[in-house]
Amino acid sequence: MLLKKLTEANGVSGNEKEVRDLIIEEIKDYVDDIKVDRIGNIIAYKKGSIETPKIMIAAHMDEVGLIVTKIDKSGLISFKPVGGLDKRILVSKVVKIGKDRISGVIGAKPIHLQKSNERSKALDYNNLYIDIGAKSNEQAEKIVQVGDYIAFDSEYIEFGDNFVKAKALDDRVGCNILIDLLKSDTKASIYAAFTVMEEIGLVGAAPASYQIDPDIGIVLEGTTCADATDVESHLQSTNVGKGPAISLMDRTTIFDRKFRDMIVETAKENNIPYQFRRSSAGGNDSGRIHTAKEGAVTTTLSVPCRYIHSPINVMSKDDYENTGRLLKQVIKKIEEGGLK
Repeated sequence: MLLKKLTEANGVSGNEKEVRDLIIEEIKDYVDDIKVDRIGNIIAYKKGSIETPKIMIAAHMDEVGLIVTKIDKSGLISFKPVGGLDKRILVSKVVKIGKDRISGVIGAKPIHLQKSNERSKALDYNNLYIDIGAKSNEQAEKIVQVGDYIAFDSEYIEFGDNFVKAKALDDRVGCNILIDLLKSDTKASIYAAFTVMEEIGLVGAAPASYQIDPDIGIVLEGTTCADATDVESHLQSTNVGKGPAISLMDRTTIFDRKFRDMIVETAKENNIPYQFRRSSAGGNDSGRIHTAKEGAVTTTLSVPCRYIHSPINVMSKDDYENTGRLLKQVIKKIEEGGLK
């Protein structure tokens, strides 16, 4: 399954090559042009048969992770985060380091030796290390280097009532939906941007959208979901199983009302469940796309994911499939003159 391959590929921000190569191989026979720009974005063009506003659809390839900053004389490895991570979830996690995927485990001082104040808060990165089973820095440096990227080791698993557990569903699920669209028949021309370094500040979307100069931008995301039992309903930004999430606003964009209303109408017409993303926290590539050159009308369609920005994300395959369905129907609506 493509989503399994995408999530098990490693692509920490700034090191997306493995994911990029996989995507290019998947789409090369379905598009008319593929370009990789200087910072690593894929910009693919699928020529349609009718005139429409210029449509850019974006999904980011990168994932949160870590980077090696020092190798101690004992052979233990110091690291820092790449992207927004919760330090509380790091201890004991298995990781893969560098292009050779060297196995390691994130460790810390045993709880028996921690002081009471250390037990009551998340340990800082300075108090964590990665153990790769080396006895010295000389031994460790033969297989790991300062600057190597570190990805979480997490297998794609389907479980329960059509659920998926994997790493990097933010945003390999968006990449998968965009690939599926490129493989389908569309009358409209599509510019597909698989962007880099979204997790460290929407870096790739800026040059990609400047090159494309779209009239309409659609961002595909795996978004935060906090539908746990101890979270009050008004604080739950999305809910797993209730359909694709349509964004109202976030810290980088107030999304276009007319576009949002058209999407809601399209979902209702096609009996596709949907929900609104109720949180304004965070941001995505729309924050760069809607300000490119003369500006673009943008929207975000997201698949709700539990435990986002961690080694394990969980989503419903129903939400994933319905997000893909809704995207295709929105493109069809644009082909018929919507948003003109």
